[in-house]
Order: sequence, then C-alpha cells, then structure tokens
Amino acid sequence: MRQRRFAATSALALTGVLVLGGCAASNSGADEPVTLTFWGTYGNGGNSAQTDVLENQLIPAFEKANPDIEVDYVDMPYDGLKQKLTTSTAGGELPDLIRSDIGWVAQFAELGVFKQLDGQMPGFDDLADAVYPGTLQTTSWDGHYYGLPLNTNTRVLVANQSALDAAGVAAPPATFDELRALAGGLAGKGIAAFADSGLSAWNVMPWIWSAGGDIADEDLTTSTGYLDSDASVAGVQLLVDLYQEGAIPNLITGNTGATSTSDGLPSGEYAAILDGPWMQDIWAGQYPDFTPIYAPVPAGDGGSISVVGGESIVVTEATEHTDAAYKFVEFTQSEEYQLGMAKAGQMTVKPEFAAAQAEIAPYYEAFSNQLETARARLPIPQAGEVDTILNTELVPAFEGEVSVKEAL
Repeated sequence: MRQRRFAATSALALTGVLVLGGCAASNSGADEPVTLTFWGTYGNGGNSAQTDVLENQLIPAFEKANPDIEVDYVDMPYDGLKQKLTTSTAGGELPDLIRSDIGWVAQFAELGVFKQLDGQMPGFDDLADAVYPGTLQTTSWDGHYYGLPLNTNTRVLVANQSALDAAGVAAPPATFDELRALAGGLAGKGIAAFADSGLSAWNVMPWIWSAGGDIADEDLTTSTGYLDSDASVAGVQLLVDLYQEGAIPNLITGNTGATSTSDGLPSGEYAAILDGPWMQDIWAGQYPDFTPIYAPVPAGDGGSISVVGGESIVVTEATEHTDAAYKFVEFTQSEEYQLGMAKAGQMTVKPEFAAAQAEIAPYYEAFSNQLETARARLPIPQAGEVDTILNTELVPAFEGEVSVKEAL
C-alpha cells in the first residue's frame, strides 16, 4: 500500500531526496525517474475512499504507463492547503502539481504561481474542449487558462415530496412562476417553499443568471448595466418577494436561528432547497427514510442556470519537470481517472462520461444535466470580496430598506 504523506511531515522532504520547490527527486543517474510532488485535499473530512483510489489505483496506473515518472501525493486539510500554498509561495517551496479550489486559480495565476496552460501544454485545446464549459471558465484569468477542471459539482433544486403534496403539486417547481405558486399553496401550513443559507454568489447567481441577468460583462471590466439590469433585478426580486411573504425563512441570516437546509428538507420543514451531490450520502446516513427529488434550478427568462463548484488541477511555475507534470494533468482527464474518482464520490468534468457516471450513482444524472448550462462565479483574484459585497448590500433590500435595483 502506498505510503501517504501529510502536510505535517512534508517539511521533512526539504532535507531528503525530495524537494518541494519543484526539484522533485535528486537524480543520480539519467535512468532514474523524476518525482512529481502533488498537493491535494482528497482526504478532507476523513474521506479515505478518495485517497485510497488515488494512491492505490490511479497513481500506480499512471506510474506503470510512465515508468520514468513517480508521483508523491501529499494530502492536506482543506482549510490548510491555501495557507500552505500562500506561505510556500513566499518561501519558494512549491510542489509541481496542486489540486486547487476553483476560487484560488485567478488569485495565484495573477501572482505568477500557477503556470499558463493554453498555448503551452501540448493538446490543451482538445482537453479544454472536452469539459463542461462552465468548469473550464473557472480556470481562466486575464484571457488565459491556468489549469484544467479536475472534479466538479453544481447545485440543483432538491425537493421533499410530502411538502409538495401539502401544496397540491405533483412535481418540483420548474419555473419562477411555479415556485411562486408553490409558496402560495403552502401559505399558512407551516412549510417554507424554499430555503437557502446566504446571499453570496454561490447562493444568488443561479437566480440572476436564470432570470437572464449577469454580474459583469464578458471581459470583466464593469458590473454597471449588468448586475443592476432589469433581468438581474428580477432574479433577486423573486427571492425578496418570497422572503418578505415568509416563504423563505433564513436567507439573510444563514442558518443562524433557523433549521439548517440539510435538516429542514428531509424533515418536511422546507419544500425545496438548492444543494449539491454530496447531500445524498449525508441524508442516506442521517435520514434513511427520506427520498430526495432532484430537479433543475427553476427557469426564468434566461433558462435554468446554476453555479459551478469543484477543484482544478494546476501546474506551478516552480516545477522543473514541466513535461512530466503535463503528462499527469492529461492523465487526470482520462476515463480511468475521472470514473475512478466518480466511484469515490467526485463528479466528472467531462460530459462524455456522464452516462457511465450515472450507472455508478443514478442521482448524478440531474447534476450532469445541470452542468450543461452551469456557469462559473467571477474568475478574478478578488472573488471573496464579491461575496462580501453581495451579502452586505443585498440584506437591506430583503429587509425592505432599499429597492433591489438600488441594492444591486
């Protein structure tokens, strides 16, 4: 069994044959393999299934096909990886490859930490064309691409059939108007039509996009005329109206003082939420009698559009083994890697594998369908500031102090 190294012991590599600053193995002979160091978070939350697949199946398969390359995977806690990346950037001690949160790509690309892949990596264009467009968008910055999607997820509408029955409807709401009708049917029955846990881009952008709005222009130069457009206003206004009618209980407070969405949906307190594929296993363990119903985000004038989550595979500028790193990046896009990780709970980034993924777990189908139109949040270094601004500025609109137009 492959020996796993953790962040706590990674410093030892600095004094051994492995150097994290991109100088992988210290080769004494031309025939000795190079060693790629790969930082990631597959074991986050004690998820041994993903690390087991990576270390005992996928990496050995890659090394067998590429006997001149070894891959040394270093697992880290999710919250600690960005801190480690930040301090290692300052100290010049970086790995060759990183499984990066999609929200970090633009930030570290701007800093010159992540290597540009378009125009540099052989076969990049073909690999990029094969993934969901929204997932590729997460790897972009300033007109170039600094990684490839590694695994993905999105949010879909998840409903409770008993709550739908109480409203006299047979299926989850497919449109904005049907969501309003669901709220009307549940009025006075102690069941909220919808619940969510905040006003960040992750929460509100599906409604803005589905209404036909946007947060900025395509070149990311301005939000004026986009975020405050009539279409964007309509997307947020839907939520404001339902909140003020009491049909959404906890949108501006998160889960503070209210039942969490993960508990409120299976208990029948909420009729619908937006959430991701990870909830299936959580509910199976905590609410074994609950059968979630997965459906597309309710459509407005812009269609049904959700938001992309996930991680990217990136190559650092510190690597001294660029060609070997490119080979591993290409391997992560293969059927063997993508479906191997799908069996361990990670969604594929490639539509061509969606059907095979659904055979592994049928509920994946709803998420794969949603990914066809799902979009990325702003791929900019200041993405975290966007969430802060949205949360801060939208709360007064939900409280009725300003109009949605003024807030946006």
